[in-house]
Amino acid sequence: MNGKQLVLDTLDHKKTERIPWIPFAGVHAGSLCGYNATEILKDADKLYKAVLEANRIYNADGQPVLFDLQVEAEILGCELQWEPYSPPSVRTHPLENTDRIPCLCRLPKKTDGRIPMILDVMRRLKKEIGDRTALFGLICGPFTLASHLRGSNIFMDMYDDEEYVKSLLSFCTKVAMVMSEYYIEAGMDVIAAVDPLVSQISPSHFETFLSDTYTRLFKYLKGAGVHTAFFVCGNASESIDVMCQSSPDAIFVDENVDLKRAQQTTKKYNITIGGNIPLTSIMLHGTQQDNIKYVIDLIDSLDKDNLIIAPGCDMPYHTPIENTVAASQAVQNTEAMRVSVQNYEITDDGPDVVLPDYEHLDRPLIEVFTLDSATCAACTYMMDAALIAKKEYGDKIDVKEYKFTEKENISRVKKMGVQKLPSIYINGKLQFSSIIPRRSELFERINEVLDGGKL
Repeated sequence: MNGKQLVLDTLDHKKTERIPWIPFAGVHAGSLCGYNATEILKDADKLYKAVLEANRIYNADGQPVLFDLQVEAEILGCELQWEPYSPPSVRTHPLENTDRIPCLCRLPKKTDGRIPMILDVMRRLKKEIGDRTALFGLICGPFTLASHLRGSNIFMDMYDDEEYVKSLLSFCTKVAMVMSEYYIEAGMDVIAAVDPLVSQISPSHFETFLSDTYTRLFKYLKGAGVHTAFFVCGNASESIDVMCQSSPDAIFVDENVDLKRAQQTTKKYNITIGGNIPLTSIMLHGTQQDNIKYVIDLIDSLDKDNLIIAPGCDMPYHTPIENTVAASQAVQNTEAMRVSVQNYEITDDGPDVVLPDYEHLDRPLIEVFTLDSATCAACTYMMDAALIAKKEYGDKIDVKEYKFTEKENISRVKKMGVQKLPSIYINGKLQFSSIIPRRSELFERINEVLDGGKL
């Protein structure tokens, strides 16, 4: 059985001879050919070559063609900030200062933005590796796209103007359907809705705003004859059940979610679970042995049916090749690799860090712990919340971001006891864990400290 059939059978909830392996090598694929992120996200030939190289080196059973959640946003008027080692981030939000939706009459066309480039690469990859690799077309999920258009105001809108949010989400769902149609025509086997900001809302808000949205989207996609997947980043643990009720074929989660616990939920609905090798502490900063050991321990903790092993999300650009090869071998040759790490233990040899003296600060200190606000959409909007506060309070407060991509900050996260990313701490105390605060909530906590109170 080749890799493609292995993935498709798993998404059809059939028993398979082994667990499928899907390396989410987005911009990281460029590093294999000496291309930076911007090059492969704008140049068809470079993207094609990079994806082929990732397919070859990592022996992928399934593979995304592109991992960039800003394609649709750029077409709809968002300005992007381009980076050399990560996908671009959204810099401006066209609906930030208006409650109208002027773009409702304008759905993306095949000729818009980078769509022609993406479709060209999809067709070429389908012809070259489509018989042996399940190809994933990734679309920006409706809630994340709505956030790109509206900015952080959408989190206040969910309380203040439900009908506006529903109207905006309806439009974003139409965008998702149109993009899916293009990708299906180009030969994609699986359409994955990538919606990292789902982790930033409560299950009740999911039910209010997204249950019907996603049920309709996945029904549409299945009617078009493709398999479906729901990608979410961050601590979506409490929303796995409501996500399952929208009936995707699979749900993929990152390291913020306990995969064993999540699998207990997905089993009830006969949905495949995928994930969730840690991107930074294991894949980026770990050793080959760390990756082998982690993957084997993960596999041993889970039921083997309805399971796909993959990185927790889009792999960091500088992930060592040998670490990803080690992870792939641990999935595809588990018993042989088990012998190589039978007496190995993953150790924490990170640098020691000194925490601030929180009891004697000159002013309130807002610390934002992120995967990386330049690459993680949920982290971007969590950091935006802190920056809005900085703009409001000026020199009365200090704001600091700690990115989990840096080894020193991994040690800091462990020393602080940070459980979920992204999170906001004020004066060393957790205030918001994987939930983006409304402006009024964050300002209220800051005012408490400024008024001499303790949080």
